[in-house]
Order: sequence, then structure tokens, then C-alpha cells
Amino acid sequence: MSDNAFWRTSISKVEPDKILIRGYDLAKLVGKFSFAELTYLLWKGELPSQAHARTLDAILCSCIDHSLNAPSVDAARFVASSGVPLQAAVAAGVAGMGDFHGGAIEESAKMLQEGVRRANVEHLSDEEVANRIIDEHKTRRQRLAGFGHPIHTQDPRTQRLLDVAKETGVAGSHVRLARAIEDATERTYPKRLIINVDGAIAAIISDMGFDWRIGKGFFILSRTPGLVAHVYEQMYSEKPYKMADWKEIRYEGPPERPPPR
Repeated sequence: MSDNAFWRTSISKVEPDKILIRGYDLAKLVGKFSFAELTYLLWKGELPSQAHARTLDAILCSCIDHSLNAPSVDAARFVASSGVPLQAAVAAGVAGMGDFHGGAIEESAKMLQEGVRRANVEHLSDEEVANRIIDEHKTRRQRLAGFGHPIHTQDPRTQRLLDVAKETGVAGSHVRLARAIEDATERTYPKRLIINVDGAIAAIISDMGFDWRIGKGFFILSRTPGLVAHVYEQMYSEKPYKMADWKEIRYEGPPERPPPR
């Protein structure tokens, strides 16, 4: 191979009549492995064990939609109502995922992975690390990513994911630390902060060996089918040009005034 290659990749290769994914012939994978398994292959380089495959599938199912309570869905439907193609509206929804919507998985996974490393290096218990994490977040006045929810008092997705992780044997040190943090929140917060779906995913993917920096990818991949459904519904079942009535918009600038000259 020439050293002057325009692109370099270890992910896939396309040549006439053949497509390789991490060295596997894609045609031989299709119909034998699930979408979740091939996603794992793309992201980690090898096909998953049955335990990891089932767990990843559960993760992807858990965030598939959360109705119009999500900024990404609102963004996708607003853009869809303006008359753009489906892919443009879905892209608007994906672009609407940021630090405060979809980013908590990444942030929480980083916190948990650093916490487990600290426990191993300093020979600390889960409870000791949990208390330190909470104290540090309160000192910095920083939110505890992956904990608490504005709607759910018990996130219905969390326990199911943690049950699956336990059933498959995936749950390990990161899940234990997440539970310890949840318990420790009662000490310093007005109310117990539950592990939400982002925190559960963060703990489980950390126990699966994923780098925290790919955390947002799980949310993007999981939520995209929901975005497609909402965009399609908006385009073909709702009136176009979604907007707030002018009476619902409050102006807070200066009163009407004449120009200076």
C-alpha cells in the first residue's frame, strides 16, 4: 500500500463486490448478527459476547424515545414543519443533543471511570469514593451527571437496564460505584438523586470497557429512530409551519421609541 494514502482507517474497506467491517465480510454478517452486535464491532473492533450483545441491545432500546419532553424532538419537529427533507429535520434533532440533553452519559461515564481508577489506586471503598465525588461536585457547584430526573421519581428505564446488566454478568465496579453515589446523595442533597437512564448507561458501558468519550454516541444511535418517527408524523400528520402564537411571546425589551434622528 502506498504511504501517500489520502485516507487511513481500520474500520472498514470497500472494493468491487466486497465490503469488509473490521476484517469481516459484511455479507456474511448480515442475517446472522444483530444491529447492536455490528455496532459493537464498529465501535470496539471485535464482535461482542452474547452477554455484551444483549446488554448493548437493551441500552439502545432504553432511549429510543421520550416523547416531546426532549429538546432534540422539539427541534426536529420544528424544522420538519418548515418543509425540509426528512434527513434535514432528523439532523436538526441530532444537532440539538448537547451537554444538557444527551451529554450526561459521556460526563457520567468519565466521572465513574475516574472514580473506579481512584478507588483502585488509593484502595478506597465505593462509599468513600462516592462521598468524595459528591463533595467535589458540590464544591464546584457542578451537577451530578447521570443522577436525578425532572419527571421521574424512579426512572423506569434504569432498573430494567441494571437488571439486564446483572443477568448478563456485565454489571461490575462502575455499576457498584453508581449505586453508592445514589445512596450517598441522601447525605448532602435535599432529596435522594436517583440513577437516571444516562447514569445507568454510563455505568454499564464503563463495565463493558467502552471509552467514556464515545458516550454520546449511544444516545445519538438510540434516539435516532424516535426522531425519524416524530419527523414523519410532523410531515404527514400535522399542519406545516409549527410556531408559537404571537400572543404567547412576551417582549421584554424597551418600549416603542422614536429613532434618534
